[in-house]
Amino acid sequence: MTEIVRDPDFYEATDEDDCSAYRYFCQAHDRYYSHEACGEGPHLIALRCEDHGLENMWPQPLMLRFCEGFTPSLSEAQLAWARSEDDAA
Repeated sequence: MTEIVRDPDFYEATDEDDCSAYRYFCQAHDRYYSHEACGEGPHLIALRCEDHGLENMWPQPLMLRFCEGFTPSLSEAQLAWARSEDDAA
């Protein structure tokens, strides 16, 4: 399974957004993803917001260890958010 954390074509959420309904969506099988039940073979998972469609995910703080490995790289907002979470811990 591969998770898409950031894609330039995806919506970039802001603090002003009032999104409340998210689901994982498998782009490889063109359906919602739930514990590999969307089909056989590799999965390409993205976060799908009910209001905005496919949306960039906020990375987990541990992802900062490998931020150079992301293509495209994490946005400045994603890095700032993850670093603030890491500082709070």
